[in-house]
Amino acid sequence: MTSAAAAGVGSISVDGVGRTFADGTVALQDARFEIRGGEITALVGPSGCGKTTLMRMIGGLDSPSEGRIAFGAIAGSAAPAAGRAPRTAFAFQEPRLLPWRSVLANVALPLELAGVPRAERLARAQSMLERVRLPSVASKLPGQLSGGMRMRAAIARALVTEPELLLLDEPFGALDEITRQALDDMLLALQAELRMTTLVITHSIVEAAYLGDRVVVMAPAPGRVVEVVEPRFAARTPALRASPEFAAVTARLLQHLASAMVAAGGDR
Repeated sequence: MTSAAAAGVGSISVDGVGRTFADGTVALQDARFEIRGGEITALVGPSGCGKTTLMRMIGGLDSPSEGRIAFGAIAGSAAPAAGRAPRTAFAFQEPRLLPWRSVLANVALPLELAGVPRAERLARAQSMLERVRLPSVASKLPGQLSGGMRMRAAIARALVTEPELLLLDEPFGALDEITRQALDDMLLALQAELRMTTLVITHSIVEAAYLGDRVVVMAPAPGRVVEVVEPRFAARTPALRASPEFAAVTARLLQHLASAMVAAGGDR
């Protein structure tokens, strides 16, 4: 698999983006931040702060009511350069695997829909199952797998198309903490290997701090960006979660979020 970063994804500039729905609901207002190519950006905040709305617009499933999203932006440029939208894949909190298809056939499905020949798509799907540490379950049905294994398969299905941009909406939120931490580590390993640009939504401050090269803190009423934090850890390993430096970053994120919630009226 080729490196998405090497293919020239560049950064994504979110510049004054807002979204107002037909009923007048302001879901998002004046969002400004940059997603840097080849990194993980985490969106963290409570329900109703516009995280999924923002991700849908970045993924091309919705359009801003105001502002713009520019692909191929140049970091630090006063006028970001507009480029083509990157090849994009999604994964969600529910794995959404087809229960009547084998795990291998589920992972190969996007390639099948794209018309990739059978032998090639199955070989690529098997290779991706090896990357997510599921090589031995290729012939099983999704119902025979644990929740964590089903989510690994869903991630493999998203990555089999070699996306330049990976969008993850609370992918590990329904899992127990031990499994969730294991999948966070798996995602970091895949990111280091494949170098795609990744945007992940989470309600967990701990997960955002652990995964994110940048953490975008959001608050509701209306949905908005209140802070962008860049954790600077020497290495992201399981031991990091118990370190004082990690505790300091999570405390900083919590403080930004708590301040924004108070400003918004507290009980939201």
